[in-house]
Amino acid sequence: MHAAPNRADAPLSLEAMLHAMPKAELHCHLFGTVRRATFEALNRRAGMPLAEEEVRAFYTRGEKPVGVLRVLRALDAWLIRTPDDLHRLTYEYLEDAAAHNVRYSEFFWNPTGTAAESGIPYASAQEAIVRAIRDAEADHGIAGRLVAAIDREASPEAAQQMVEWVTAHRNEHTPGIGIDYRETDRPPELFAQAYADARRAGLKTTAHAGEFGTPWTHVRTALDVLKVDRIDHGYTVVDEPAFARECAERGVLFTVVPTNSYYLRTLPPERWALDHPIRRMPGLGLAVHPNTDDPTLHHVTPTRAWLMMVRDFGFGLDDLRAFLDNGLAGAWIDDGQRRAWRAQWRAEFDALRARLSPDALPQGH
Repeated sequence: MHAAPNRADAPLSLEAMLHAMPKAELHCHLFGTVRRATFEALNRRAGMPLAEEEVRAFYTRGEKPVGVLRVLRALDAWLIRTPDDLHRLTYEYLEDAAAHNVRYSEFFWNPTGTAAESGIPYASAQEAIVRAIRDAEADHGIAGRLVAAIDREASPEAAQQMVEWVTAHRNEHTPGIGIDYRETDRPPELFAQAYADARRAGLKTTAHAGEFGTPWTHVRTALDVLKVDRIDHGYTVVDEPAFARECAERGVLFTVVPTNSYYLRTLPPERWALDHPIRRMPGLGLAVHPNTDDPTLHHVTPTRAWLMMVRDFGFGLDDLRAFLDNGLAGAWIDDGQRRAWRAQWRAEFDALRARLSPDALPQGH
């Protein structure tokens, strides 16, 4: 009789392989990671300012999902009240990400709303988040970094103030800034001074641009006026192939989100995966990297985000290996760490790939 195969050598399903592969997360919003049980507990503590059916709606994702910005606002307005609340959210997010073998995460948090609505000063909030980062690394082996994000629905002066906070309370766990919230009537150039201040202070920079069907020129402005290191979303870059080629030549990283709500709302279900810009971006030479964005609200995990790149957008294993490299190339880590992780993660990816079941990939891959 032959011995049963060692479990370490057993064939893997695609999902099992993608779960086991080492991952970076570069585009995730702290308030979009809140576990439903945690949200409900905070709501009860606050005296139920949000009705149960409203909370249920927050965690319901239909065929034409609404955006999540109202959920993020609700947290600052009613539920986040102490630094320990931020510690809890951060630790739980990193714990959940580590369960999908995310080894490194850069996640967004908006200090302006927290200071104004929750009443928690920047220094206290950052200290609590960094404490959670350290706790999660000790307990789960995941390295976390905070990206302080400009609230683009607030004023340019508030953005400059936020950069002043980050600069005055410099911390190795907060390497840079970003910008998010509604882009449609808040173009990047409004925040040029805040980004200039950040660059002068030696901070890394990124920006949400081209997210809500806004013109591709927003991406160009983010790169050429704000001078960001990378782009979050950036889908409308495909509308101007000449500019897309320029971005490819410049090596710009696009942190994409397979579950992005805008295209799920605006494209017909039968065309969504075929017409989504993510499908076209690598073919234009663009460096992309898949992320979860708001995982608990989007009903997605890091594993599923990578799985969607194959099942929905038609990418193969060579593409995934390139996406893995792209994430490390764009991460805000030192070059020594980058080289070490690149060698290690490639080797792990290749070993997992070798164990992939022959029928694991969809037809045509």
